[in-house]
Amino acid sequence: MSTLDEDAITVRSALIIGGGIGGLASAIALRRSGIAVALVEKATAFGEVGAGLQLGPNAMRVLFSWGLEDAIREIAVFPDNLVARDAITDRELSRVTLDQAFEDRYGAPYAVIHRTDLHSLLLSEAVRLGADLSTATEVVSVDAAAGIAVTLDGRSLSADLVIGADGLRSSLRDALVGDRPINSGYVAYRGTIPIADGGPIANDVVVWMGPGGHLVQYPLRRGELLNNVLVFRSDSFARGESEYGGVDELEERFSGCHPVVARALDFVGKQRRWPLFDRMPSPIWADQRLVLMGDAAHPMLQYLAQGACQALEDAEALGRVAGHAGTAMDVGARFAAERSPRAAQVQTMARAFGELCHRSGSEAAERNEVLRSRAIDDFSAIDWLYAARGGARG
Repeated sequence: MSTLDEDAITVRSALIIGGGIGGLASAIALRRSGIAVALVEKATAFGEVGAGLQLGPNAMRVLFSWGLEDAIREIAVFPDNLVARDAITDRELSRVTLDQAFEDRYGAPYAVIHRTDLHSLLLSEAVRLGADLSTATEVVSVDAAAGIAVTLDGRSLSADLVIGADGLRSSLRDALVGDRPINSGYVAYRGTIPIADGGPIANDVVVWMGPGGHLVQYPLRRGELLNNVLVFRSDSFARGESEYGGVDELEERFSGCHPVVARALDFVGKQRRWPLFDRMPSPIWADQRLVLMGDAAHPMLQYLAQGACQALEDAEALGRVAGHAGTAMDVGARFAAERSPRAAQVQTMARAFGELCHRSGSEAAERNEVLRSRAIDDFSAIDWLYAARGGARG
């Protein structure tokens, strides 16, 4: 034990670096455990970039446990089905019915929500619970042993626990693990349109799987908006070109798809593309008083729609562990031991599911045959992802 007995300090205060969904969720969880929270965000205002977000029941259980069920039900859409279709033929391949049996099995429903709406809800709840939130504050270094963060303007911020929630390009992850984000070679284009402009649409989350690309659509904001995401493998990236994944390549990739898929080219913004990155799973999430969470700890490809969901699982675990771990030095180790195997599994399976979605030729035909063989009420393939710890209920 050190002279100052730092090893025996219980967690009374936490500094969260990053004000995205993961950071705000951590603020809520820690405040609910009675821990004083200061959160700093380097942007000049709190906000989220993007549109739709899927929340599986594993994430919804967390939000409901925080007393946010009524608020979520006001702003989310609850789809009837998860549907997979062939992008070339538009033939249905599989369907998971999100009915009462699904909700009973997993203890919560499946929802889709506008990213900014969820972020605003979490921001309001963090403020209500008394978290101290600051913008325009960039952290440039952290002394993990002392629990001190130094900002760009030279200030020192201290806490019993420092939480790195600074996203995919986390500088804290870079210093702790020493790895770099991995470019998947895939690019996304996103956009929302009024439902009326897109024609009649079912209250479903639908993915059209095609060779080297896919389309996802679902309604948002009480069914007023249609969210569209087109993802494709960039051949120009594979050739090593610095300017890759442009609009011409996007249009070429989907030109041979069924018209219901090809028309989505008119529904996405062409001014911005999103290259898709992740990192290799790492068991290193903590160093003394520094803990990583969310995309800083386990950035993943979006194919399982679990990025925000896993951040919410992180936040719940972090609040629980920090409230009961005993000392500040215990928190990181216990949190990582609980969460890193689970997050690594989701990261790995997200990559695998992306490969499944984008098969071509005989491999696509084999995939389609397997998917069509599944019953709509057969949840066994998704129990690992959505079930509460200890197994599915029901």
